[in-house]
Amino acid sequence: MRVQILPFGQLKDVLSESAVDLPNQATVADLLAVVRDKLEPASAQLLPRIAVSVNAEYAQASQVLEEGDEVGLLPPVSGGSVHSSDSEGPVTTFLTREPIAAELLVSAAKKGSDGAVVVFDGIVRDNTRGRSTLYLDYEAYEEMASRQMLELSEQAISRFGVRGVTLIHRLGRLLAGETSVLIIVASAHRAAAYDASRWLIDTLKKTVPIWKKETFVDGAVWADGEPFPASLVADSGALATPAVAERDK
Repeated sequence: MRVQILPFGQLKDVLSESAVDLPNQATVADLLAVVRDKLEPASAQLLPRIAVSVNAEYAQASQVLEEGDEVGLLPPVSGGSVHSSDSEGPVTTFLTREPIAAELLVSAAKKGSDGAVVVFDGIVRDNTRGRSTLYLDYEAYEEMASRQMLELSEQAISRFGVRGVTLIHRLGRLLAGETSVLIIVASAHRAAAYDASRWLIDTLKKTVPIWKKETFVDGAVWADGEPFPASLVADSGALATPAVAERDK
């Protein structure tokens, strides 16, 4: 059978294949074993840290693949067209390649019942660890990122009891001073709004498949992402190369 592969971040630069042939009943672990053999040793060292998606849903190493599955290879995340809001009512989430109009979005998020609106405005710095930054390029697995952003926003409302969440992330090329991510939490009480805002940005940076490439005056590099939660890592340490070889006999 043949499955489609979508490498992101650093893997996009070192893996050119768009499809892999596997035996029937092959698993995610089997696929990762094949991918590992296609990479240089330095690049293969990234595999134990990646998460894997199957048809835009996170998957574990044991998941059995099927003909035509679309498998995303997702390095730790950094955290076109404009996506419209994924939800009516208290949640507004979208990805955009246009500048984020923070003031208008904050104004629109406020309601008479709110006692607090907490805003996190993530801004592109002009330097990283002493290196002067020319610009950043953000890319995403857009279908999956949009879904994850919506789910996180809904979880924040349920978990912290806030009234509404707006979560916007920019894609494409950004210059110093531009907003890359905007989170607005509206609530009757400030403590809940603060807690929800902090949880949203911390969780987004660990789980939503968005990557950042930094271009400096002296070179470019994909930003090191925060580690995925252990529950999402596809345990590539248990790659099943012998199983693939056995089924190929």
